[in-house]
Amino acid sequence: MPEPRTIAPATGRLGVLTPGLGAVASTFIAGVLAARRGLTVPVGSLTQMSHIRLGDRAEGRNPMIKDFVPIASLDQLVFGGWDPISPNALEAARTAGVLEERDLGPVSGELEGVTAMDAVFDQTWVKRLEGTRVKNIANKFAQAEALIADIEQFRIENDCDRLVMVWCGSTEAYQEVSDVHLSVAAFEQGLRDNDANISPSQIYAYAALVSGVPFANGAPNLSVDTPAMRELALQRGVPIVGKDFKTGQTLMKTILAPGLKARMLGLRGWYSTNILGNRDGEVLDDPENFKTKEMSKLGVLDTILQPEIYGDLYGNIDHVVRINYYPPRGDNKEGWDNIDIFGWMGYPMQIKVNFLCRDSILAAPIVLDLALFMDLAARAGQSGVQEWLSFYLKSPQAAGSAPAEHDVFIQQTKLKNTLRSWMGEAPVTHAEDE
Repeated sequence: MPEPRTIAPATGRLGVLTPGLGAVASTFIAGVLAARRGLTVPVGSLTQMSHIRLGDRAEGRNPMIKDFVPIASLDQLVFGGWDPISPNALEAARTAGVLEERDLGPVSGELEGVTAMDAVFDQTWVKRLEGTRVKNIANKFAQAEALIADIEQFRIENDCDRLVMVWCGSTEAYQEVSDVHLSVAAFEQGLRDNDANISPSQIYAYAALVSGVPFANGAPNLSVDTPAMRELALQRGVPIVGKDFKTGQTLMKTILAPGLKARMLGLRGWYSTNILGNRDGEVLDDPENFKTKEMSKLGVLDTILQPEIYGDLYGNIDHVVRINYYPPRGDNKEGWDNIDIFGWMGYPMQIKVNFLCRDSILAAPIVLDLALFMDLAARAGQSGVQEWLSFYLKSPQAAGSAPAEHDVFIQQTKLKNTLRSWMGEAPVTHAEDE
């Protein structure tokens, strides 16, 4: 048995800060408010709904995760955030149109009380959006200082013992790591110099880490996926995780691809197209922002299928991803997948998947779980990349030199075994005697 970790208790209030108070964040907040009133069940949340097996199967020990590890309760959560457009969570929810008025009505007063702070916003990174509620500060270091002040003011005004930050904002234009991202010193100098390679999400990430606040990245932006932010997270002893919430089409890929590989069925091509009409779809209609999302989506199959090992089966795949902005769909995204596989003696077969999903409905429980698990990690003395939370992410960061795992079933095992280890329980390998 591993030695249990010393984990500080989840006492007091936990503030959940979201850069971006749009469809995802408002749906998350509304759902939590409704759940703690007993008006709904938090479907999709492992922290609230999932059990975890302990010991051999014959022992029959299967507590709920929320009863096994000391995570904060829903009643302890306080919400805040920044948004360049919406003034509060209620207006954001009504604008997004994800939830019906019958669900918003009972919690409308509390939603309206979640007011958006003025955002750090730069239209260079999201050309399709126009920010109206933005900080009138030109220098990026001064912007970071303003965010740090916002964080501290929120902490004091809401009597929070701890804070976490989950990026729920838009996908930024594509960028690669540059010199300004290679060290904390270079990044801080870049902030002072208004370096064009520093995006708003990176300024939020910097402000969070300097403030000792764990940061989870729900978009494919670089954000904390740079040497500078990894260095800063370790310096400050703060957990980070990213990137890009795994919701619709990519969730299906990480479920289906492991099954094909498990049966040693070949794959010749995977064509994916999406239509959606929410703010995310509008932003992704710009080629530079789409490229950021495309890179996140394309990385999944190679990691799962290991073409360098299984060349005969997966060495020649055409993997294509398309996203089309179609306003009538709103937040109800439709994902079409055409999968060309082959079997015995090379005979071809096809799989067709049409997933009519609700993007923010799938993302909301991810925000909740990441907030609670990142707070748990901080209280367990963890810092740097939390690879055990890859389960929730399209393009997970690796904690070491080996690439992160994309197979959703391996990711789930890793997540639960991490919790078992922290609590002094043996990992489950399914190799016990019958």
